[in-house]
Amino acid sequence: MTQVSKKTINVRGELLDLSLPRVMGILNITPDSFYEKSRFASADAVLEQVGIMAEDGAAFVDVGGYSTRPGAKEVSTEEEIERIESVIEPINKYFPKLIISIDTFRSKVAKRAVRKGADIINDVSGGDLDADMFDTVAELGVPYVLMHMRGTPQTMGTLTHYDSLIPDILKEMSRKIVALRHRGVKDIIVDPGFGFAKSIGQNFELLGNLSAFNQLGCAVLAGISRKATIYKTLNVSADEALNGTTILNTIALQQGASILRVHDVRPAVEAVKLWMATTGVN
Repeated sequence: MTQVSKKTINVRGELLDLSLPRVMGILNITPDSFYEKSRFASADAVLEQVGIMAEDGAAFVDVGGYSTRPGAKEVSTEEEIERIESVIEPINKYFPKLIISIDTFRSKVAKRAVRKGADIINDVSGGDLDADMFDTVAELGVPYVLMHMRGTPQTMGTLTHYDSLIPDILKEMSRKIVALRHRGVKDIIVDPGFGFAKSIGQNFELLGNLSAFNQLGCAVLAGISRKATIYKTLNVSADEALNGTTILNTIALQQGASILRVHDVRPAVEAVKLWMATTGVN
């Protein structure tokens, strides 16, 4: 049965309206993320970048201490915690209006991050890589980004077979939404997982049918910024993929995306403003 997408989430006790699309800036506290300019190793560099994101119009900043690019190296839980803890408190101090998302698939990291001031959990594994994640989300009472992935960042590239791409992903995500609702989780955002256990062709099929995910009854996040789907198709580098990213972000907005997760905040914010002006949304 088709549902009406829930376009609000409760953040810090206040409702955030996602019927007006928002932008989430990517902040990688890692040495090996696929896009070199998204890596930040020092606290000063982090705060400088966050300041730029805030000025450019980001509503969220997504802090990650574990690279999930294809073939990424394993990082210990302790090291991941150390990386993210060093930046969450300073971001909250200097940019209190920014909503902090913690990009992790580990419940221990999520719990520590939220206790330090993170507002949202963004789990690339959709609970598959940590059996305690759903219970932790319910316990913490924060919004949860449920992403679709198969396997691990090390194996997902081999798990791209689907009987029927969109129905299969919808079925897998629907089952998890039921499990989260059963635990009392109210605020769920769905991310179909561009590039995670999907081929380039499948990513384009996914984007062209993104509106199908509205039937899950949750706001939709699209994270396709500077990914291989763009730069390999255009035969350019990730560094040259901004124009392609903006085009695909615009298609995502046309397909009903409520959040754009991006490396480049200003172009995404401009895409949202122009899309809104074209459609009459305000």
